[in-house]
Formats: sequence, structure tokens, C-alpha cells
Amino acid sequence: MNRFFLTTAFSLATAAAQAHPGTGHAHGIAAGLYHPLGGLDHVLAMAAVGLLGYLLGGCFRWLLPAAFLGMMVLGGAVSVSGITLPAVEAAIVLSVIIIGALILIAPNVPGSVALAMTGFFAVFHGHAHVAEMPLDGSATSYALGFVLTSALLHAAGAALGAGVAAIGGSPLVRLTGGAVTGLGLGILAGLI
Repeated sequence: MNRFFLTTAFSLATAAAQAHPGTGHAHGIAAGLYHPLGGLDHVLAMAAVGLLGYLLGGCFRWLLPAAFLGMMVLGGAVSVSGITLPAVEAAIVLSVIIIGALILIAPNVPGSVALAMTGFFAVFHGHAHVAEMPLDGSATSYALGFVLTSALLHAAGAALGAGVAAIGGSPLVRLTGGAVTGLGLGILAGLI
């Protein structure tokens, strides 16, 4: 079982560090499935949402990821409507830093604050996903793809939290948030 969690952690850590390298010739659902995996910032933020939900426990284990997915779809709809949001990439990197920090201080974070922060940042993630959608694919299929992959990344983050907790308890899980924040700062500084 610990091998699964280590494999998950290494898989998350080795995602491409380029912001959004594109989807090549993928279209529709394939492009949507791939897009969240194309940038370390997206992978870290979405896994961190699952990890934070795991730490907060109770209804937040499913509510945080569900709210993120819903608000991400809303952000995609904003993009489809032609409305541009300011500083989308900066907001996505800030989501990594801030959600990582929330994990680090998780016992002191009200669930409502975590919910508001993740929902806010999800809008930017959804906007970015749709803004980079291939023009010759189905928008519905593409959206289904990026929502499914995002949900799987949330689940991977929660599974990682459970695995790390089994090894070192809740304090070690919270330190994982510090690592996420550190990686976000590295992305922000252009080091990663």
C-alpha cells in the first residue's frame, strides 16, 4: 500500500514543469484529459485541494473537491463567453502557494475559508483550461476531460494524504503543504 502512495507522490512531482505546453494533435476529450497534467502548477494545485480536504475531514473531504470542480466549470464558462480574467497564470501559481500554506496550517483553517479560497482559485484554473482549448475539438468533450482529470488529481491528493498520515501522522501531512508552497514559490520565481 505504501508503494502506491509513493508512486502517486513521485508521479505528481515529475509532471512537466512547463506552464502549458499544449496538447499536440489531441482533440476533444483526449485534449481535456491531458490539459491539467500539462503544467506542474495545475497538478500541484488540484492534488493540494484533495490533500486539504483530507486534512479538514468530514464533509470537506468531498465538498472541497466538488466546489473546486464546480467553480472550475464556471471559470471555463466565463472564458467561453469571451470574458478575460486578469493575471490568470499568476492566480494559478498563487493557488499552489496559498493552498499549500492552508495545508501547512490546516488545524487552524476554518472549512469555510478553505472552501472560499479553493473556489476562488478554481475559477482561474477553469478559465485557463478553456482558453487553451484546441479550436477544432468539441468543447463539451474537452470540458468533460479536464473535469475528470481534475477529479482524479483531487483523489490522488487525498490518497497521498492518507498514505503520508499512515507513515507519519497529520504533522507530516501538513509538512507536505509546506513542500507544495515551496514548489509554488519556485514556479513563481521561474526556478521550476
